[in-house]
Amino acid sequence: MNILPKWADAILIPLLSILISFVISGLVILYLGLNPFEALRLMVTGALGSSYGWGYTLFYTTNFIFTGLCAAIAFHARLFNIGGEGQATLGGLGVALVCLAVPWPHWTLALPAAMIGGALFGAAWAFIPAWLQAKRGSHIVITTIMFNYIAAALMVYLLVEILKPEGSMDPASRRFGPGAELPLFSDIFGLVGIPFSSSAPANISFFVALIACLLFWLLVWRTRLGYEIRAYGHSETAADYAGISPVRMIIIAMIVSGALAGCMAINSVMATERLVLNSVEGAGFIGLAVALMGRSHPVGVILAALLFGFLYQGGGELALWANIPRELIILIQGLVILFTGALDNMVRMPLERIFLMIRRPGRQGA
Repeated sequence: MNILPKWADAILIPLLSILISFVISGLVILYLGLNPFEALRLMVTGALGSSYGWGYTLFYTTNFIFTGLCAAIAFHARLFNIGGEGQATLGGLGVALVCLAVPWPHWTLALPAAMIGGALFGAAWAFIPAWLQAKRGSHIVITTIMFNYIAAALMVYLLVEILKPEGSMDPASRRFGPGAELPLFSDIFGLVGIPFSSSAPANISFFVALIACLLFWLLVWRTRLGYEIRAYGHSETAADYAGISPVRMIIIAMIVSGALAGCMAINSVMATERLVLNSVEGAGFIGLAVALMGRSHPVGVILAALLFGFLYQGGGELALWANIPRELIILIQGLVILFTGALDNMVRMPLERIFLMIRRPGRQGA
């Protein structure tokens, strides 16, 4: 029986978890001899106080939306895909190869092709752990973690030995052609007379991420395949009895998950106009927290991704102007993950008791 109403489970618990993590972070900042309210002001101003700050916040948010959806679709199938980092890394390779292979005349042609390339490479990298679990019984958590390291090593080899331009010392590919340059927010909003910082990297892929959220919702809640994925996630035994193949569900869910992670590269790789080492920057792991906080729902994923985008950009500004170590921002992110994931029951159980106390007098009167 669900004691909490849906709005409390979806909104109140995450908000309380975030509040607790911020309070503890504030106490740490206070212990360091700094003003936590001033630190919060710097974070808010740096992340949301200008179009430049918003541009970076939404740039990070775009990455986290894709990796959050990557983790969410796996969660619906009761799979813990920790390989979003490696799948996004290989997706970046797919995007780069597509952008380098053809002298694209315009971004409207380059973007769809790059999305296909990124999705295919990400899905292919997710397929191997999926097949190993479905056919050989290998645990998806172990194999996806291992494949993250393999992807990182493979990327180092490719960028140093194959894709690096001759004579260059930088382990990065050559720059893409001008036709693969995505329009920035400054270009898009400039069309309607809204000024936006041209230095901010936010680009049209943010809107692609929002479309991906819509397609995710349609897939999971409005298609037969989505119903089968959710049914398998709720009960493998019942799904198998109903004729739903566990092997098929594992492989399909992981392929979709990897494809979503791979699509992240249209933002992280095409925005920089070349493939560089560590273009993912931990977004694959943050996606797990985004999916957990967002309850594996696309609306929740968007809001959670925006929160972590705020923490990334605001934390960078805080480290720059307040002489606060960058590790403190990692601590704040870790606390948010801790309370929204591992310590979810610490918030949930007291709330359930409160709601039971509220309901009890009404039942007695009846």
